[in-house]
Amino acid sequence: MPDWVRYGMFWQVYPLGFCGCDIRRQYGHGFNGRGLDALVDWLDYAIELGASGLLLGPIFESSSHGYDTLDHKRVDMRLGGDEAFDRLASACHAKGLTLVLDGVFNHVGREHPAVQAALDEACGRLAAADNPWHGMIRVERDGEGNPSLDVFEGHGSLVDLDHTASRTVDLVADVMGYWLDRGTDGWRLDAAYAVPPSFWTRVLPQVRASHPQAWIFGEVIHGDYPAIVRESGMDSVTQYELWKSIQHSLETDNFFELDWNLQRHNAFLDAFVPQTFIGNHDVTRIASQVGQSKALLALAVLMTVGGVPSVYYGDEQGYTGIKQERFGGDDDIRPKFPDSPIELSRLGETIYRAHQDLIGLRRRNPWLVEARTEALTLENTRYVYRATSADGTHSIVVDLDITDDQNPHVAIADETGATLYRR
Repeated sequence: MPDWVRYGMFWQVYPLGFCGCDIRRQYGHGFNGRGLDALVDWLDYAIELGASGLLLGPIFESSSHGYDTLDHKRVDMRLGGDEAFDRLASACHAKGLTLVLDGVFNHVGREHPAVQAALDEACGRLAAADNPWHGMIRVERDGEGNPSLDVFEGHGSLVDLDHTASRTVDLVADVMGYWLDRGTDGWRLDAAYAVPPSFWTRVLPQVRASHPQAWIFGEVIHGDYPAIVRESGMDSVTQYELWKSIQHSLETDNFFELDWNLQRHNAFLDAFVPQTFIGNHDVTRIASQVGQSKALLALAVLMTVGGVPSVYYGDEQGYTGIKQERFGGDDDIRPKFPDSPIELSRLGETIYRAHQDLIGLRRRNPWLVEARTEALTLENTRYVYRATSADGTHSIVVDLDITDDQNPHVAIADETGATLYRR
């Protein structure tokens, strides 16, 4: 693990939302957001929060929400184009922040030129020899003989790439290397769970040959995490099991669930260091799920167990938002941010200070990245655990108590019993 990741704490941002872009535009109408330059004015805010880097959602040219990519080598004009990315990357590195991008390599938007070329080839309008995208998109025939495309999880606008094709391997390796050369430090691989691990074993060695310090982790929701990491060659995967057990334990007053998952988490740490979170661009806000007070207990867990943590923009201000399974159902959790931090409501100051305190505790104890936990007290509404460094030389004790549902509290102490944090 590169040192910049070992000491990493990421502020995750969904740029199209943050910058106020219209995600349901008619494609081709150009720039209609503030662009990535809007993020530059927030870098000091991220640093004061305690972040060491930015974890960005999709920024490449797309039809709508960013996950329907049209051009992997061009920054969306709604985000200011390539020049805006260069300014942001330069500003991040000047302030000591790293930058991780979201690579959508399982599928592309239906308007991607590879899709039309595949359809043209299937219908005899284009010869295979003349198709620069040949083999990257599978075209089948339906019962009536009409061309049919594989799509991602039933979304007709998201067309699957053929991951057995050498041209797909070459495209992804080229794109990843291109943006690493241009100032990116790492990659999140979107929907990595839907891509055969064997594909990554063909791509990632090419990327690492010229960028050995890049950190590459995949979005994996469930499954055998260690096996997926081992078989794919990725550095890490998203720890959705931990996210779910943290929020569900607090929601249902059942710390037994959290303890069981922390035991699994210990086993994961024997194989790799997971990417951990309590909020992201795809899930209901933690404050909406468990309430503001318990949300801070969730943060305390995130900051005191092993992993590479991220905080989703707005959570540090106590934002609420509910994900809904409908058209536009992500809008509430992907909001526009003000032009500058001074425009934030003061209602979020207490939550922000608590985030600073807990992130600061984490940053002062970098051994927590590989810490294992053990239960000292385990009850439905009270959970005390010890987090210990991998070499056994450091430890802290975390005491979570939700017996009084209206007044949950957390206390964190060091090896001597001195209080490090209390709320």
